[in-house]
Amino acid sequence: MSGKSNSHWPRAQRVFLYVCAVFSVQHALAEERWQTLPPTPAPVAGEQTGKADVNGIHLYYGTVGRGSPVIVLHGGLANSDYLSNQVEALKKRHKVIVIDSRGHGRSTRDTRPYGYDLMADDVVAVMDKLHLEKTDVVGWSDGAIIGLDLAIRYPARVGKVVAFAANTKTDGVIDGVEKNPTFAAYIKRAGNEYARLSATPKQYDAFVEQISHMWASQPNWSDDQLKKITSPVLVMDGDHDEAIKRSHTEYIAATIPGAGLQILPNTSHFAFLQDPKAFNFAMLHFLGDE
Repeated sequence: MSGKSNSHWPRAQRVFLYVCAVFSVQHALAEERWQTLPPTPAPVAGEQTGKADVNGIHLYYGTVGRGSPVIVLHGGLANSDYLSNQVEALKKRHKVIVIDSRGHGRSTRDTRPYGYDLMADDVVAVMDKLHLEKTDVVGWSDGAIIGLDLAIRYPARVGKVVAFAANTKTDGVIDGVEKNPTFAAYIKRAGNEYARLSATPKQYDAFVEQISHMWASQPNWSDDQLKKITSPVLVMDGDHDEAIKRSHTEYIAATIPGAGLQILPNTSHFAFLQDPKAFNFAMLHFLGDE
């Protein structure tokens, strides 16, 4: 480059350099993909919905597609709409069953303490209602924990398990995750969705209080419990998960016999929204669809 001052350059070139500089600053200040919280997808078109009276509650479920069954389970505070991108990908070759976990979304709750065993029993009750002897499971966060609970306690009912962003001990969770900006935005959004979907729209705080007692002490599985899992398991997470320690995700994969490990780049606890293409590719490949 010559020693000319920028003021002597043609006006068009100065404008171009200014625009480039502004773009560079904006790009530097922009959120990384793993810091974003994309919109909650709409329910999948064509879902046949219903409610099952199970274990003292009304549990919302939906079914769509044809083929071998796959149950899709959402994370804590959320609802089944969050995984609609995955349902869209799965329905081409599978009968997909989505469930709003007890107290979440359109499902009701009772006064019994929350527990992953109880929530897994709810899933089995829906399976029985739909006459499903055995099914694969795709779960996110609490849904992934429920999937692993099913594999531990109902091995004959579970095929493959995709466990995204699970923890199997309470110390696998990062302290103060609720203060993370992305996670705090998620909690706020979940409250708004609860008010719109729930049969008890003004009880979000009570619901969070009730389920928080479970999170404080569960899950707390031993190595021996994980080593008894016979279902093929794919352990997945984002490389910037706000909630789950990477070391803990690696521990789960190393402890469950034959488990695979997939870390999705530039994503977080919400990778299924941030990069659904990569998430779905890994999910479908594991299930044998790719």
